[in-house]
Amino acid sequence: MTYTVAIVGLGNIGFLYDRHLPAATHVLTHVRAFRQHPDFRMVAAIDPAPVLRGEFERAFEVPVYASVTDIPAEIQSDVVVVASPTETHASVVETFLARRRPRAILCEKPLAYRIDAARSMAEHCRSAGVPLYVNYIRRADPGVLEVKSRLESGHIALPFKAVAWYSKGLLHNGAHFADLLSYWFGPVLDMKLITAGRRIGEQDAEPDLRLDFAQGSAMFCAAREEDFSHYTVEVVAANGRLRYEQGGEVLWQAAVPHPILPGYRRLNATPEAIPNDMNRYQYRIAEQLSLALQGRKHALCEGTWSIATQEWLTKAITDQTQGGNACKH
Repeated sequence: MTYTVAIVGLGNIGFLYDRHLPAATHVLTHVRAFRQHPDFRMVAAIDPAPVLRGEFERAFEVPVYASVTDIPAEIQSDVVVVASPTETHASVVETFLARRRPRAILCEKPLAYRIDAARSMAEHCRSAGVPLYVNYIRRADPGVLEVKSRLESGHIALPFKAVAWYSKGLLHNGAHFADLLSYWFGPVLDMKLITAGRRIGEQDAEPDLRLDFAQGSAMFCAAREEDFSHYTVEVVAANGRLRYEQGGEVLWQAAVPHPILPGYRRLNATPEAIPNDMNRYQYRIAEQLSLALQGRKHALCEGTWSIATQEWLTKAITDQTQGGNACKH
């Protein structure tokens, strides 16, 4: 079956990131992913910017509109992709659901800056019977899925401790790694604000904090984006070390017997590189979305799961503003 798609937002993640990159090796946008994947067909694009609409029209034979309300009634989409600015997500979802009932909505992260707006979006989708997914791209990557499989099989043993470095805001980028760790280790159960850090605009901040899970905890440390982008996760498990770095490289070092000291163990000097496909991350999301639409097991982040994690991050930012320290949910 082929599913029809409408994409709202032709900015970076919607259309531009891979515009001038080879299509065979880079799929970083929704437009390219849904044009390449055989299970999907684009039927409409929406963006208020005339320049972006013009560039899209010159590239593809797909209708493009300035607003969701401009889409003719005869154009029906199974999937709505919300890739517009964060502050517009709620209104786009509500406007679409007032006119149509797609099979699924895939929304960029965060769902909304305000947690009450995110909850409202999820409630609108629930009431309409439309599944809501959040585009946390790392969940769909083969390297991340392999780690998940190894955790489930016990090949990577628990408990664990982790350190995650992020920059450019907790909600904007730190949320990616909070979601990644919750995908691997289960829901966040507690949070402690360590250092308030600095504000990033009106909606975001860069605190240092600890997130607690059932079988471990993770320290989140803020780096300075103006110095360089820094997004890494190091997980120390019961039987080795896992590193997620360099834009998606996944490295595993198993604990092995020490070659000289009896009874001691150390990390294998040669890491195992677990294959990833982060240059085609958006195609991998399309794969998972196809599975979800078929009612099969998938790795996508569901809206309610995303909100549960965002509540903790929002609490950290709120306590950062209020000068708090310890946080309980």
